[in-house]
Amino acid sequence: MEDKSILNIDTRNKRLLIRADLNVPINNNKISDETRIERFCSGVSKLLKKNAKIIIITHLGRPKGKEDLSLSNRILLKPLKKYLNKEIIFSSNPISTSAIEGSKRLKNNQILLCENIRFHPEEEEDDTIFAEKLSSLGDIYVNDAFSCCHRAHSSTHSITNFLPSYFGPMLCEEISALNRTLENPSKPSLAIIGGSKVSTKISVLKNLVLKLDSIIIGGGMANTFLFAKGAPMGNSLYEPDLKDTANEILTFSKQNNCNILLPVDIITANKLEKNIKTNTSNYDECPSNQMILDVGQKSIELFKQAINSSKTILWNGPLGAFEIKPFDNSTNLLAKYTGQNTLLEKCISVAGGGDTVSALNSVKVTQQFSYVSSAGGAFLEWLEGKKLPGIEAIKSSK
Repeated sequence: MEDKSILNIDTRNKRLLIRADLNVPINNNKISDETRIERFCSGVSKLLKKNAKIIIITHLGRPKGKEDLSLSNRILLKPLKKYLNKEIIFSSNPISTSAIEGSKRLKNNQILLCENIRFHPEEEEDDTIFAEKLSSLGDIYVNDAFSCCHRAHSSTHSITNFLPSYFGPMLCEEISALNRTLENPSKPSLAIIGGSKVSTKISVLKNLVLKLDSIIIGGGMANTFLFAKGAPMGNSLYEPDLKDTANEILTFSKQNNCNILLPVDIITANKLEKNIKTNTSNYDECPSNQMILDVGQKSIELFKQAINSSKTILWNGPLGAFEIKPFDNSTNLLAKYTGQNTLLEKCISVAGGGDTVSALNSVKVTQQFSYVSSAGGAFLEWLEGKKLPGIEAIKSSK
């Protein structure tokens, strides 16, 4: 990564065309969470100190190749100004003559923000002509949007054919954190994998079995594994068609000396409802009229032991129906425990995925983890061991 980091390049007087991911949540025409903007700006600030000229391209929402003013990047101007403490110039069309000429007039440390890149259908088509037009905005291309790297789009893929291309500060930080966790982890290493369905994470589990020492499986995914072991499911969410797949993964883990930890006790209820009466039983005693919605205290203690003995922890997915109390109990307790161990420097912890980040935010432990990725699909594909087009394009660029 070092030879492709923009921080190691002399960028004085250079126009840096930066692909960001500032796709922030918007409610009632207001940004409800500025975390991505703040994090991006912390990296841009380092480039401004190197006397660069900054041109930002990003998307917002899914306009499907058409102009949609409710998804205009203009809403980003105010927070960008706040975090960078600079006036931001705006261009309503990134491939227009005025945008290109405007980029050439920029002085060192000035910033140009372009309109939503996905207003143009060519962007998601990875159109080379569109990419070449975009390249006219800069002297150097910088990808600082890890969460977009799993898509081969014009602004993440084809554009590397037309400009010297480098990784941005935050993308370098993210890849470094992920590699420390999966490619070169301190041992013993542990993954905590939750979520509702095994079917969405078969490739993830198979890859992690080859990389790590132990895996905790929770959430609806664990139900399918418990079913494969012969446990009754009652009205629980599970995937009976994946019984053989679950058993294959369990066998595969033994062959590769990876210890898979499943719940030993369960919390059940008649339905998923806030503060409903619950029942605790062994994993193989789910009542026929109830559903498994969280793991019990014995499982929590078992999982704590695994966390306590691990030097590297990777977390993706909640362990229960965490959106509804009291079924957030195991996720909350183990998140706090992992955060505490990280603060005590007992382990390196990396987490990612939308539900995971929400869970960590809800118990205010996000800052305690070594690194928390805001990437969704890219994070999952990285867990699967896939090569990401946006990363590979820069690696192979001249």
